Amino acid sequence: MSKYKNFRLFNGKVSMLLDRKAGLTIILLMTVAFIVFVISTAVGEMKINPLTVLKVFVGSGPEMETLIITSFRLPRIIIALLVGISLAVAGGILQGMIRNPLASPDVLGITGGASVAVVAFLAWFSDESNALTVSISWLPLAAFLGAGVVAFLVYFLAWKNGVSPIRLVLIGIGLSTLMQALTTLMMIMGPIYQASQANIWITGTVYGSNWKNVATLLPWAVVFLIIAFAAARTINIQELGDEVATGLGGKIQRQRFFLLMISTALIGGSVAFAGGIGFVGLMAPHMARRLVGSSFGALLPTSALIGGILVMLADLIGRTMFSPLEIPAGVFTAGIGAPYFIYLLFKTRNA
Repeated sequence: MSKYKNFRLFNGKVSMLLDRKAGLTIILLMTVAFIVFVISTAVGEMKINPLTVLKVFVGSGPEMETLIITSFRLPRIIIALLVGISLAVAGGILQGMIRNPLASPDVLGITGGASVAVVAFLAWFSDESNALTVSISWLPLAAFLGAGVVAFLVYFLAWKNGVSPIRLVLIGIGLSTLMQALTTLMMIMGPIYQASQANIWITGTVYGSNWKNVATLLPWAVVFLIIAFAAARTINIQELGDEVATGLGGKIQRQRFFLLMISTALIGGSVAFAGGIGFVGLMAPHMARRLVGSSFGALLPTSALIGGILVMLADLIGRTMFSPLEIPAGVFTAGIGAPYFIYLLFKTRNA
């Protein structure tokens, strides 16, 4: 049996080859993601039967369970899923574009830039009652601008007759530390209540998510995810190196700028509503690469599913394992991601 399945759309104007193994892996991960989604919805202070959760999904569940699921749990879980997907895809794009396995939004400081912008936004546009004086729909744009500024700084400072992977990572780590310092400074200068809330948010949490957050993040994430998946072929070409990509007719700098903007937009939207959940963009693409290989047509959707599962699981553990205390999801992703980053450093050094 052939390893690939050929698909032709629009009378052959669009064609693609789908790796059968990758297709089965994606279907399996979709099933796992759905199971985690249902379990996350069912588990909490009030445990709900998973079958009842499914009934609520189709609009026939009991009134009390429907209220708990639709008003309190679903917005939080949907935000966790969208954030995990966005961070994983952004990490995959950065690793492919830069050709560096250590590249990720948090390691390069891009997440930190978005965090600074969001904390500044909350500080400048909040009144004494901690209510925003402008629409929350501007929050992703603020995070995008903060992430974009740091992304440009990292790339500009790392450039010296090309971008050295080691220089890129070191400059990224330096700027990440600077962003953390700026965020802390704004927290100290702001009101105490704002500092305590910002501290939890910076760690990374989806606590307090509501349907307004979902309505803002969902279209933002969907649009840029579709663009990212459509750009998979461009990322594959970028991985071949500048000379080969140029020989194939690719406009390297324009494509690189385009990919950088996609990843920055995904990071900005995620940080705006879930804070600095770290290492998802580092871990998910590596896990996906082990499952489906390095072709971005399969790697990006696989990374997206793994990222969504990771954040949903981190949030589920954080709000149930230590009840009545609630631990931010970012604590668990960092607890897994930091050792994983050290492992990658040793692996890269010995390669």
